[in-house]
Amino acid sequence: MSARLPVFPLGTVLFPGLVLPLHIFEERYRALVRHLVGLPEGAPREFGVVAIQAGWEVAPAGPPGRSGLAGGEITLHEVGCTAELRQVTELADGGFDIVTVGRRRFRIAEIDDDAEPYLTAEVEWLPEPAGPDEVADVLAARVISVFRNYLGLIRPDQEEISEQLPEDPTVLSHLVAATAALTVADRQRLLAIDDTAGRLRAELRLLNRESALLRQVRAVPVPLSELAGLPAPN
Repeated sequence: MSARLPVFPLGTVLFPGLVLPLHIFEERYRALVRHLVGLPEGAPREFGVVAIQAGWEVAPAGPPGRSGLAGGEITLHEVGCTAELRQVTELADGGFDIVTVGRRRFRIAEIDDDAEPYLTAEVEWLPEPAGPDEVADVLAARVISVFRNYLGLIRPDQEEISEQLPEDPTVLSHLVAATAALTVADRQRLLAIDDTAGRLRAELRLLNRESALLRQVRAVPVPLSELAGLPAPN
C-alpha cells in the first residue's frame, strides 16, 4: 500500500513512539505546518521525517535543485518514519514550535519537489510485527540487561539508571535505537530492519561494541554538534 506524504529532511532519525520537538523557521516548512493545521478534523496530521545522507537541513537561498533521492542540495535515506503533529505553538515571527511523535515507518518510492513548496514523496508503508514473538521476547531481556550496563558507563549518577524500560520488544527496540549514543548511519540501519528480533540482535552488537569502547577509553563521546561550543585550548 502506498501514499503521498509531505517530507521533512533532518539530520536525525525518528523512530515510532519517540517524541520529536521541532522549531520551524523556514518558510517552506511553515507552509507545511499551516497545511497540516488546516486539515479537516480527524484527518491524520503527519509528515515524513527522513534522515539526510548528504547535504544540509537548511536550504540556501534560491530555487531548489533536488531531483529524486539525490540532487544538488541533499541526498536522503530511503527509509523514514512519519511524525504525527501533537502540539503547535505559533511564534510572533510567523514560525512555529511543534511537538511530534513518531508513528509508522515507510520507504520512499519517488520524491516530488515541484508539487508543493516543501518536498512530497510517494511512499510505501513498511511491515510492523504483529502478535507474540518468543525470540524477540528472549532478545528483549538480553537487550535490557546490556542497555542498563551501557547506561551505567555513560551516566555517573547510578540513580538515573533506575528508570523503567518498556517490556514490549518492539517499543524497547525503538527506544534503545533512539537513545543510545549511535551515529545517524547506525540508527538508520536499525530503522530499516523490518522485524523486531533482527533489530534487537543488531542492538546487542552495537551496545556491546559501544560498551567495550567506553571501558577502553573511559570517556563519554561528545556529539559533534556540541564541539563547536567548546572553548579553544590556550
